[in-house]
Amino acid sequence: MNNLTILVVDDDPVIRRLLEQRLIREQYEVLLAEDGHKGNDLLSTNHIDVVLTDLMMPGEIGGIEVLEFAKELERNIEVILITAHSSVDTAVEAMKKGASDYLQKPINFTELFLRLEKISTMRGLLRSAEDLRQAMDVTESTAAETIQNLEIIAGTLQDQVDSIENILTSDTMMIEDKISKSLNVILNWK
Repeated sequence: MNNLTILVVDDDPVIRRLLEQRLIREQYEVLLAEDGHKGNDLLSTNHIDVVLTDLMMPGEIGGIEVLEFAKELERNIEVILITAHSSVDTAVEAMKKGASDYLQKPINFTELFLRLEKISTMRGLLRSAEDLRQAMDVTESTAAETIQNLEIIAGTLQDQVDSIENILTSDTMMIEDKISKSLNVILNWK
């Protein structure tokens, strides 16, 4: 099973059904919305990885508004706008607002699946990078703790060495007392 959950937002029931069937056949998890309102509702209540949305839909919530809502909810949601009305200005506007891609109708499914595969690969790489970052944080924390513990041990050992040196260089003790006291320092080390 592919690891992406895809929300299809399109007012055309034929396109919705076609996208649903093709995406399910490729083993994606698919949610459907017939308009921007329903799309935003599904975005609010479900984990969505990718939104495929028609750019032009009736009502006050079109593809750009779905894009903006999705990005407000979760900046990592990928949004691909689909339109029959090719416009460079609209594509530029969509990209500025965070769309990851822009497809024209009729949909070229080979192209769509390549883009979805790219998104899946990028998400996998980001997860791997995050896992590595967390592992590095744990390693760094453990190393810092180990270094701190070693510094404490080194300080304690230095204190012992200094004590033993003072005992051994004392002119007021007999050699047997020096040895006995030095051994006590060593045996009482903690």
